[in-house]
Amino acid sequence: MTETVSKLNPAGWRPEMGPRQHPDHESPVDPTFTGNRALMLEEPLIFEIGKVGETGVDFDRVPGAAAALPFQRSAPLDLPGLSEPETVRHYTRLSRQNYAIDLGLFPLGSCTMKHNPRLDEKVARMAGFADIHPLQPQQTVRGALEVISQLADWLVQLTGMHSVAMTPKAGAHGELCGLLCIRAALEARGDPREVVLVPESAHGTNPATAAFAGYRVESIPATAAGRVDFEALQARLGPDVAGVMITNPNTCGLFEPDLKKIADAVHAVGGFVYCDGANFNAIVGRVRPGDLGVDAMHINLHKTFSTPHGGGGPGSGPVVLSEALTPFAPLPFAARGPDGSVRLIEEEDAADGHSQAFGRMAAFHGQMGMFTRALTYILSHGADGLRQVAEDAVLNANYILRSLDDVLDAPFGKSGSCMHEALFSDAGFAGGLSTIDLAKGLIDEGYHPMTVYFPLVVHGAMLIEPTETESKASLDQFIGAVRSVASRAKAGDESLKSAPHFAPRRRLDETQAARKPVLAWQATGN
Repeated sequence: MTETVSKLNPAGWRPEMGPRQHPDHESPVDPTFTGNRALMLEEPLIFEIGKVGETGVDFDRVPGAAAALPFQRSAPLDLPGLSEPETVRHYTRLSRQNYAIDLGLFPLGSCTMKHNPRLDEKVARMAGFADIHPLQPQQTVRGALEVISQLADWLVQLTGMHSVAMTPKAGAHGELCGLLCIRAALEARGDPREVVLVPESAHGTNPATAAFAGYRVESIPATAAGRVDFEALQARLGPDVAGVMITNPNTCGLFEPDLKKIADAVHAVGGFVYCDGANFNAIVGRVRPGDLGVDAMHINLHKTFSTPHGGGGPGSGPVVLSEALTPFAPLPFAARGPDGSVRLIEEEDAADGHSQAFGRMAAFHGQMGMFTRALTYILSHGADGLRQVAEDAVLNANYILRSLDDVLDAPFGKSGSCMHEALFSDAGFAGGLSTIDLAKGLIDEGYHPMTVYFPLVVHGAMLIEPTETESKASLDQFIGAVRSVASRAKAGDESLKSAPHFAPRRRLDETQAARKPVLAWQATGN
């Protein structure tokens, strides 16, 4: 193959140089003239396509024009000049190298990367919802306020809680909202507390959020079965504990059966219970967290109720609250008046039961597009449909668990079931192969890898969440791919250490990429 100007080669490539091929592309047949492999199009960096100092369209310099300009660039822009078709083709080709839920199953555990119903997207794009502005007068957005109010009612009913704060923008933002409500409630009764307990099986954002809210975080160990060690938690409870943050179902994909007992113990010492509701899709319509003693819980609308998690849009994390925390909920919120109309409460108002709001979480009212999608999802499913969402999510995950537990180690699934996600480890892999090698091998099979090395309670963790929107046929194909790669790993197949082989780019040195990232492109000579 001809020596090239750079690794990606097109900057200095000329027809007389002969065929070009990306050096990462190994093929048993002769390389193609273009470097492409059928519809897998070789795409260099934009700087290597265009030439700095030129533009796609050149204009003659107008005499005296520079003197008339109030602002004039003093140095070259150093951007490559391309024609419009070249620019469009470049970014279109890059988009073809992205994996997406519309291309295949997205098995990321903990993330709930599921199909977004097109009905929800269509409603969110209706002009009456898509074109409104948060600074419009309230009388011009009555429909939007009604959507917020109806969604809030559904969330309260589904969780068995007393009220809901709709403004938090995503999961961690919702966690912060819940903890600030707890802090405000403790301060209101003159009871400063310093510690928040976080189990090992909780989401990784929980301890970070507690620390950000000003608390000292102490970890509670997990049992051998992957649940909260109740005895260890009970032994640590005391007058300095503000509360506990518990994820249910937890990040091992397991339900916490002692949550009510934990809540009673925390309440007995004057603390509060925060539940991470990111995995609510596993229990929606089946379990109401309010019945288990939860005081605050965020709900990822972008995971449980459609909306574009992984689909290119923002998140939304409303926080449902117990009666004890309702007075401290943030502003603003939608309230229904005696005449049935909905209005937005922007200031503290004792008559509305929010006399001690701790402040605001956002400048405006929340993620309107997410509210519209979520309410559409709820109304199109109905109560029975939402119950089936949970049942299908759990069914699919257990199908994955039982279909792979003979080729992958399942630390918590040997004798039981899981909830919405199945957890495996790399125990039993031969030849120094590990989780990362299986993950890279899956890329060659056409799948985005599952979540790896999380949760930390399992060495070499592989967390798979098929979600409720995948069919048995799609699950069977994914299971076949995982079984194939896992069997190669157990047999010590050395080729996995250099996988992926068929992706547009080969494996990176991820440690070096994190420690010494190359953030600027530099041209190289012959």
